[in-house]
Amino acid sequence: MDDYSSRLVGKRHSSARTAETPLKDPLPMVLHVPSAPHRPGDVPCFAPIQHQPGDLSRPDTLAPYEELRNHASGMIRVLNNGGEASGAWQPHLSPQQLRSGLEMMLRARHFDARMIAMQRQGRLSFYLSSNGEEAVSVAGASAYNRDDLLFPSYRQPGMLLVRGMPVLTMMCQAIGNAGDNAKARQMPVHYSWRAGNVVSISSPVGTQLPQAVGAAMAFAYRGQRRTVAAWIGDGTAAQGDFHHALNFASVFRPPCILHVVDNQWAISTHRNLSTGGATFAARADAYRLPGLRVDGNDFLAVHAAECWAVERARRGGGPTLVELVTYRRDAHSTSDDSTQYRPANEADHWPGGDPIERLKQHLIKIGEWSEASHNSLNGALDAEIAATFQQAESFGTWSQGLGHAAESLFDDVYASLPDHLQSQRDQLCGNVPAPSKEEPAILSFEEASQRAAG
Repeated sequence: MDDYSSRLVGKRHSSARTAETPLKDPLPMVLHVPSAPHRPGDVPCFAPIQHQPGDLSRPDTLAPYEELRNHASGMIRVLNNGGEASGAWQPHLSPQQLRSGLEMMLRARHFDARMIAMQRQGRLSFYLSSNGEEAVSVAGASAYNRDDLLFPSYRQPGMLLVRGMPVLTMMCQAIGNAGDNAKARQMPVHYSWRAGNVVSISSPVGTQLPQAVGAAMAFAYRGQRRTVAAWIGDGTAAQGDFHHALNFASVFRPPCILHVVDNQWAISTHRNLSTGGATFAARADAYRLPGLRVDGNDFLAVHAAECWAVERARRGGGPTLVELVTYRRDAHSTSDDSTQYRPANEADHWPGGDPIERLKQHLIKIGEWSEASHNSLNGALDAEIAATFQQAESFGTWSQGLGHAAESLFDDVYASLPDHLQSQRDQLCGNVPAPSKEEPAILSFEEASQRAAG
């Protein structure tokens, strides 16, 4: 019997074109691969920041997303290049709040400098610096209530400091010693702080965005006026998780704020490989969400934008996408040599300036700070961080042992330890003799081939 489908194989449909239609003025058919604007040996040349304080209005926090379109393509700023604050987004923080913010940013920078130096000496295995991005975390976290849930990325240690995580605990986590509250079961700089409602940092950072939206959906389902915030880098914004999170946020409209920290580089990949658009915040429009693009090195602007987004979420207005434009001054990590893919002096040409220096100049301008005060604080923080690291090493060091008992590897895996693991634990601790050959097999830690079994 003739198979109908076999008679269709290779046959052209009657409506198919038999000749190619000539194209009008065709462009060359090429694959467009964006390149970084500067490479080693080039003279960095950033376009100056054209946006100024006062350019953008501050709409009501329940304004429709259409009113925020200019805010996603422009840039929210409060401090101008001279350290003066103005415009509708000025948060009017008290001098004490500003000084506290400056101190917290400086503490984060001294913390970074000490930890990088210790890694170079072989006293911890790995570290990630947040140098140049301190306003993103310190000004950002200060806008949230204590019971709001934060999902930071690994370049926001200032967020943990604002939430009260002790520097000592953070140092022990980076070392991985007995003082580590994660019991050395996470990579360095992957902090978690349950007491401060800060969710554990994760290396596959994109996964945390849908998780954050899900947590916010749970709050909304329970009728709780708690907000959730999550931060990712510009490189992560090219992953599917970013769009999955935005889609869930758009459909269910839970109280969450999603951030893209545009620090120009995702390891060795420039930001222009992460988006075909001009800004990351502009992506919010496709999901019918408000988008805010913020000068991430302007402490006052970051705080003001965060407060706006938090108030919108708390009033029931739903999510906001916030883009924070900043610059990663150091290498991606201590395992990275950024001079291999960008000019060594590129940071000196960044037009956004330094967040600490900008807030310092503003405080001096309003008569609430001085160079002498700044030098004194720098000295005190340097001594504090050095002494704290010495204390952290009292819990264990790489050269003398990290202070973890071998049997602790059985902890926190099961609520009740299964019999076969309990037997292994007892054997490891020397509480029972190893089984004889005649006895039923119990996996022994003394045989290399069996160490990974069970």
